[in-house]
Amino acid sequence: MRVFHVPPGSLETVRDQVRQAVADGIDGDIEIRLAGGVHQLTLPLVLDERDSAPEGRTITWTAEPGEQPVLSGGVRLTGWREEAGRWVTETPEGVSPRQLFVRGLRAVRAQSDTRSVAARDARLTAVGDDSSAAVRDASFAAVCDVTQDGMTGAVASGVAAWSDPGNASVVIRVRWRNYHCRIDRVEGDRIVFAEPCWANSASGTGRTGPSWDFTTVDSTRHTKVVSFENAIELLDRPGEFVHDRGSRTVTYLPRAGESPEDVIAPATETLLRIEGAARVRVRGLAFEHAAYRQPDTEEGYAGAQAGLTLAGATGPTGHAGRHYTKPAAALVVRGGREVAVEDCVFTRLGGAGVIFEAGTRDSSITGCTFTDLSSGAVYVGDTEPNPPAELRGERNTVARNLISGVGIEFTDAVGIWAGYESSLVVDHNTLERLPYSGISVGWGWNQPEAQNPDMRDNKLTNNRITDVMLIQHDGGAIYTQGPQPGTVISGNYVNRSAYGNTERDGNGVYLDEQSSHIRVEGNVITRVGYKWISNWAEYGIGNHVTGNWTDTEAPPLSGRGSRTEDNHTALERLPPEALDVARHAGATPGEVEQLAPDLARGRPATQSSTEAPAANAVDGSTTTDSRTADEPGAWWQVDLGATLPLTEVEIWNDATMTTADVEVILAKRADLSGARRVHVPGKALRPTFVSLTGEARYLRLQRAGTGGIGLAEVRVR
Repeated sequence: MRVFHVPPGSLETVRDQVRQAVADGIDGDIEIRLAGGVHQLTLPLVLDERDSAPEGRTITWTAEPGEQPVLSGGVRLTGWREEAGRWVTETPEGVSPRQLFVRGLRAVRAQSDTRSVAARDARLTAVGDDSSAAVRDASFAAVCDVTQDGMTGAVASGVAAWSDPGNASVVIRVRWRNYHCRIDRVEGDRIVFAEPCWANSASGTGRTGPSWDFTTVDSTRHTKVVSFENAIELLDRPGEFVHDRGSRTVTYLPRAGESPEDVIAPATETLLRIEGAARVRVRGLAFEHAAYRQPDTEEGYAGAQAGLTLAGATGPTGHAGRHYTKPAAALVVRGGREVAVEDCVFTRLGGAGVIFEAGTRDSSITGCTFTDLSSGAVYVGDTEPNPPAELRGERNTVARNLISGVGIEFTDAVGIWAGYESSLVVDHNTLERLPYSGISVGWGWNQPEAQNPDMRDNKLTNNRITDVMLIQHDGGAIYTQGPQPGTVISGNYVNRSAYGNTERDGNGVYLDEQSSHIRVEGNVITRVGYKWISNWAEYGIGNHVTGNWTDTEAPPLSGRGSRTEDNHTALERLPPEALDVARHAGATPGEVEQLAPDLARGRPATQSSTEAPAANAVDGSTTTDSRTADEPGAWWQVDLGATLPLTEVEIWNDATMTTADVEVILAKRADLSGARRVHVPGKALRPTFVSLTGEARYLRLQRAGTGGIGLAEVRVR
């Protein structure tokens, strides 16, 4: 084996030496060992066909023994001065910070709504912030009316009085879609956004495949859940920063005890690009501080799904989403053959981790760690349903990786995404704390050209997926689209998908749109916000769901020829065989959250009036609803049959009439004398948890004011 050594600053020099050695006919494997420390990149390191190993050999880019090399696209910001308790500095030419890392900790773009941005959610990442704080500047949601052409309310919200509104951006979420568009100008009371970002975020482009107009920024599904970012007037919390494009300055409000010696802004997008190379291994390297520039341009971030965006102002219509663009990534492989990415670390990135595309095949991503990424971790494949043979993605593997806390900024991103792939293996990965779906395979929705795609025989096996669907809606821990004969989903442990989210559309395994000919077998799926298995579309056909373990009832499958049988449903305890499956899932052995008996399950339930039966809230299924009429003092009650020690109540809202503003009443007597009462303001989630320590036989939920009570389920522990 021939060994080459790479001191910092000599990546391209050593690459060229290896190229020459290969051209001269060197025989045997080659190791290119990078010295520890930071290898700074202002442009990507590019490997192409000349960097391929000879047949039967491998060229490995790796670390010197005992050292940790870091490929970095970051620029250290210096020259800080203090101004009224803030730090201010000028940025170098060509550096436009969208992210900032202070002593390794992600800072937050100053923003108006702390609850609506993933970086503020402690479930996703710790940023030293009080994520439970109430919304500041609630006037934005109250007065900003979104239209196809922009947004009104500039005066009432105060945006018109900002010193430079053109620095700011708007962030909007609608179900599974996320939008970030920069303000172009303010005209009286109207806020005008950069184009084509706003046009691609609003209804009417015709270029997004199916007509998703009901999830655009100007749709009825958008309920003015809006935040603004990057205005100096919003800079009022430690850990926030603002970048002023005009003056090329960054202003940062430091956290307690911070000093400005180590502040890094991502600047270079892709750090390593492999174009058509074969038999290349990348092992044991760290990738940090890569940027993602598109969201700060006029293109902005017109999210479609899973971190892909609609870009450009023109293009053919109705082509199954072929015009979607992946995020920038630290490592990109295009048309690679037998490329292996092993034991690498991807962290503090402004975009995604790894992309395999343009016909990459027989390649793998194994044993890597992905954390603190603005977008998703891994993207495999493309959005063209029937590409030419040289562009087909085949026999790729994503295995034994740890993916935690990604999608920090772009919350529609997923952990692992794959387009039209065949013989893909996604095995023994651990995915946790994600804003949207965990693993997503397939594309094309219900478009005619996506009915017979080049996609089959994929294996999604033995993955551990916990605490996902924390922010966005209408997805699943495992999500599929399109016909994929021979595809198997088995041995996975899914726990807490959309658990505590707000809408009734977060699933365990979600066979969406034309998902067909898929077998779902031997998975453990617990504590899911809606359906443990969803196959809602009639044109999703021939799916088979069998031998799974879950704590809820099995919903019917809608697809023609799809069937569910021999599943273990409505469990109150996981049996030993299910625990074994769950324990062996994931990159490393993990704990399994055992189920706790529900004392209300199947007990007699009554309510003040009946629009839907009271018993539906204690039937073990979150897909059936109880419901009272809309009336003063509406109530729902369950008799536990005996006075029992209680610790917790779960309240699950229903689909059409979310329970809100209720009293939880626990009593030993039927007349409710001596009852304990806890007021639960606001809308119930799926579920809302109420801690109540004491003894009771009767549990009542009673509306504090006028309105009805609709419940998918009430569980008592």
